[in-house]
Amino acid sequence: MIESLLVANRGEIARRIIRTARRLGIRAIAVHSEADAGLPFVTEADEAVCVGPANPALSYRNVEAILAAAKSTGAQAIHPGYGFLSENADFARTVEASGLIWVGPGADAITAMGDKINARNLMAAAGVPVAPGTTDPAADLSAAVAAAAEIGYPVMVKAAAGGGGMGMGVAADEAALRTEYNKVRSFAERMFGDGSVLIERYFPRVRHVEVQILGLADGRVVALGERECSVQRRNQKLVEESPSPAVSPELRERLLAAAVRAGEAVNYRNAGTVECLLDVATQEFFFLEMNTRLQVEHPVTEYVYGVDLVEEQLRVAAGLAPTFDPDALDPRGHAIELRINAEDPKRFLPGPGAITTWNEPAGEGVRVDSGYVAGNTVTPFYDSLMAKLIVSGKDRAEAVERARAAVAQFEIAGPKNNVPFFAELLENEEFRSGDYDTGIVSRMR
Repeated sequence: MIESLLVANRGEIARRIIRTARRLGIRAIAVHSEADAGLPFVTEADEAVCVGPANPALSYRNVEAILAAAKSTGAQAIHPGYGFLSENADFARTVEASGLIWVGPGADAITAMGDKINARNLMAAAGVPVAPGTTDPAADLSAAVAAAAEIGYPVMVKAAAGGGGMGMGVAADEAALRTEYNKVRSFAERMFGDGSVLIERYFPRVRHVEVQILGLADGRVVALGERECSVQRRNQKLVEESPSPAVSPELRERLLAAAVRAGEAVNYRNAGTVECLLDVATQEFFFLEMNTRLQVEHPVTEYVYGVDLVEEQLRVAAGLAPTFDPDALDPRGHAIELRINAEDPKRFLPGPGAITTWNEPAGEGVRVDSGYVAGNTVTPFYDSLMAKLIVSGKDRAEAVERARAAVAQFEIAGPKNNVPFFAELLENEEFRSGDYDTGIVSRMR
């Protein structure tokens, strides 16, 4: 097993990785910005190194500073968490070229899946269903208009290099397409340095369902069930659950098999997620994208399958067999994750600030992965995620009731937070029935 691990991330995910590393007897090394010096992940690590100021470009995305920290602390491996450098193929290559172990998929897989158009074409060739759309970037507005006319309105306009729900727009007709194309292209050039635009069929009522895959050290790819991710605001997830209440046994078999084919198509190793759209009307699913990293919502899979995905990541990176039998996966019960963000619970606008009260819920089937404690400050420099509240039960009904109780117990004062939104959601009949789609939040608002 790896003996020392540098975690190239911050907040709750850094703290969560450090927890598993220390349980396994691995020396855990944190890197942090000046703004994060007092956060729990820094104090709980065996060693911590400041890598720059608050600006993430000068700290958490500062490759030279992170590699220097790895060298000075004698780190054997680097885990990138999610966000920041986690899906940066050049960083993965540089880590390995430096003689360190990269805890993640190979750089070639990251590159292959990093461009949405290339990924779509690879998946189609592998027999994974893809939505009707362009196989090459729409070079200009006229090409986009022609593509949309062939696909049929409404269409989704997407940044080919985007991710995390960013760089997307919906066009119901040509006039709207002209506006959205220019908007998405400009955003993509500014945010991703790549203005390539993809045009796809837009489905008015869909569910967002994803599959957790794990590429093992022996070359096999296995699927650890699906997660429902349809509770979203601005195309970004707020709630995830496993298993999906929308997926029948027959659909699950097809969905998981497609995800395994997707991983095999790029010789995938380590943890990854194949994201799909499920057409509510037809029960057809279509490949959306592959996230070549550990997902924010990985804890719901951990509960249902009884595995520690970070431990499995470390084992794959070290060339070891998994802790579970890949041929006898046995999912049990139901789990739900709520993302506790520092944001207005009505409009979902960021609301950073000093935390004066932080009381986490506890009890059977309740887990909190948090990045903060009372006395810390949520700064405006990073993502608004403060914690993840994860609950489990023998079935969905029990998990929902435990979530209601846990939300009622969660006390946060100081920064704005979305705990009141979750209290509302858990009373919502559409959510409680399990028959909801990606429009649920907009209907609540």
